[in-house]
Amino acid sequence: MEDVYTKLAVHLDNTPGGFPATESGVELRILKQLFSPKEAHLALCLVMMPEPADTIAGKAGKPEQEILPILKNMGEKGLILHIRKNNTDTFMLLQFVVGIWEYQVNRLTRQLIADFNEYVPHLMAAQNKSKTKQLRVVPVEKSINTQLHIMDHERLENLIRQQSKILVAPCICRREHDMVGKGCGKMEEACLVFGGGAYIYESRGIGRTITQDEALGIIHKGVEQGLVPQPSNTVKPVNICLCCDCCCQILSNIKKSAAPARLVNSNFQACVDDNSCTGCQACEQICPMAAVVMDDTGMTAVVNEERCIGCGLCVTACEFDAISLTDKKEMERWEPPQTLVDTYMRIAREKGLF
Repeated sequence: MEDVYTKLAVHLDNTPGGFPATESGVELRILKQLFSPKEAHLALCLVMMPEPADTIAGKAGKPEQEILPILKNMGEKGLILHIRKNNTDTFMLLQFVVGIWEYQVNRLTRQLIADFNEYVPHLMAAQNKSKTKQLRVVPVEKSINTQLHIMDHERLENLIRQQSKILVAPCICRREHDMVGKGCGKMEEACLVFGGGAYIYESRGIGRTITQDEALGIIHKGVEQGLVPQPSNTVKPVNICLCCDCCCQILSNIKKSAAPARLVNSNFQACVDDNSCTGCQACEQICPMAAVVMDDTGMTAVVNEERCIGCGLCVTACEFDAISLTDKKEMERWEPPQTLVDTYMRIAREKGLF
């Protein structure tokens, strides 16, 4: 039984998101809570491309009629991806993050949360080795100015207006913190999912379908609460997460770094106009990365470019127009891949998986 979970851990580690081994074996404890031995064995037979049950049955050495209901149940539990199209069922391996974990939002237990929180630093350390991240940071609308070199795929309203199907799901990070008494009180309905992903969430009873205007309202409310918009790292995103620096496992771990700016894909940074700054500290208080601090005189804000991730929240907090976003240097600019598949392929190449 132990062997199948070890093999599954290695199998998941060979996905773009990774699933690194630890000395404590916490990653195996997580898998045992999520997968039965039979489910773990079947997951070993899946790849990150949809395949029919008969193909998987051949790899598993089991009759198709035996494994089909197990595969469907695994899909319902968010352990794998079940796609039904044209009366045909196909199944695909999910990476752990972003993937399996996010689908567990309605299946969390205190033990699973404790193990995941122990594991996250190891997972983030592995993911930070790749230049291409799974999410990117885009500026909030209110911070955009006419001097910025900004593309359509960097404008939140544009990203929302091009969607025909939108679902809002609970943020698993804030839910898990609430469950253990460490919540921040910020809104839980904060994960926007688009297109096919929205239909999958809906079929599993996670979240609710909303209109474009409702989605924009959620983003507006999130910005007021100091949440950072993070779409999937593609020109055509499949989701937008609204993240806080206290509960979000990505942002909270990035914040611990000496140089968060190097760990995100973003094209902008904040800049302070010394002549307009009154030293009110509003920008310092809202910055999720502690990138804005007061100078030695305590009268003017200063931006640490190594820490600034270009979200623009500081701009929304300043009543004196003393802080604004500027373009990063041309050599530092980030052009996201076109699709999620392209993103995963790029990460896989950077990891040396092929």
